[in-house]
Amino acid sequence: MEQKENRAVLRGTVAGDAVLSHQVHGIDFYRFPLAVPRLSGREDVLNILYPGPAAALPASGDYVEVTGQVRSFNNRSGVGSRLVITVLARSITPGIGEPCNQVFLQGTLCKTPVLRQTPLGRDICDLLLAVNRRYRRADYLPCIAWGTLALRCGQMDTGESLCLEGRLQSRVYRKTIGETVQERTAFEISIACLLPPQEEEDPSF
Repeated sequence: MEQKENRAVLRGTVAGDAVLSHQVHGIDFYRFPLAVPRLSGREDVLNILYPGPAAALPASGDYVEVTGQVRSFNNRSGVGSRLVITVLARSITPGIGEPCNQVFLQGTLCKTPVLRQTPLGRDICDLLLAVNRRYRRADYLPCIAWGTLALRCGQMDTGESLCLEGRLQSRVYRKTIGETVQERTAFEISIACLLPPQEEEDPSF
């Protein structure tokens, strides 16, 4: 059964070879990057996790469609970003049609939204959305809204429900650690619009 609270559909080009990420209950999980172009010409390079078998994995350069869910986990290694965002693939098929990057989420705000302005004066709002899944676990997903949508989101409170459509995007930034500067990549959902809440159901994936 499809989980309504967390759905992602991505269509783009495999940007590298798949590597073994980890194993859970005897199942091998492989990771590969997927490059999805924006209308601006830039690309979002997103991390895809696929629970084997290896023979079903696409090759670098393949144009594919990935359906699944956005997932988060805490990186405690001390290397790279602390919150790691991936897309856990339910299916991978040959891509047909234009590139696609659609994410549908329904969850609860678990931090107070932060409304601010860019140096050019554009309103922007940072949110953290908790999306439930099985076994009383949740994915904590950073979201961002712009313009009038940012103003609307900035008036929301912790604990409020939020249903949205957006895109998963990657953003490169620099972090200074001591005397060195490291280049890192952050992932966030850029909100396109807010949606009416959907009927709740038990997570199934």
